[in-house]
Amino acid sequence: LRKGEVHVLLGENGAGKSTLMKVLTGVYHPEEGEIFLHGKKVTFNTPKDAQLARIAIIFQEFNLCPNLTVAQNIYLGREPRTKGGLIDRARLVKDSKAILDFLKVDIDPNAKVETLGVAHQQLVEMAKALSIDSEILIMDEPTATLSEKEINALFDTIRSLQERGVSIIYISHRLQELKVIGNRITVLRDGQTVGTRNIEDVELDDLIRL
Repeated sequence: LRKGEVHVLLGENGAGKSTLMKVLTGVYHPEEGEIFLHGKKVTFNTPKDAQLARIAIIFQEFNLCPNLTVAQNIYLGREPRTKGGLIDRARLVKDSKAILDFLKVDIDPNAKVETLGVAHQQLVEMAKALSIDSEILIMDEPTATLSEKEINALFDTIRSLQERGVSIIYISHRLQELKVIGNRITVLRDGQTVGTRNIEDVELDDLIRL
């Protein structure tokens, strides 16, 4: 994964895409193989380890608390504190709004998540990932439930992240999206890498064959 690129991970169901990403984020422990970050070997025993290494993942199934506000979800477990140790609610809202403004979405940080539609809930997940100042962002089927307009907005956000130097691993089954958003593509089959290609050098027929 290169700095600032969108690296698409492709493969049929059961190829190992999500499993590999769970290894990368400390959810699963690898039985073999190694992970290198900036040229140094690293080990992630827990998801917290991966977060501290500035790696974030947006799962296909959202991991949000519907009864809490947008701001509370974004900083859940990492809430800013006052000098007295209490949650700094004003800063919580302010910091959340700054991330939402970067994403160019009109979501009230004080709104309950349960009042939001699917597209906005996904943006809350993205804001949560960005709140740890993530350097690597993994997106698992991010457009599966979005309309065409929402997909275009998501792609604009991804391009903004690239400009900031964020590297993105993008899992998708929608082949038509790949030429629009990807830089390189790796195909997995039965847990094995069968090829990595530059997007501009490959046709859809080649990807289907891989």
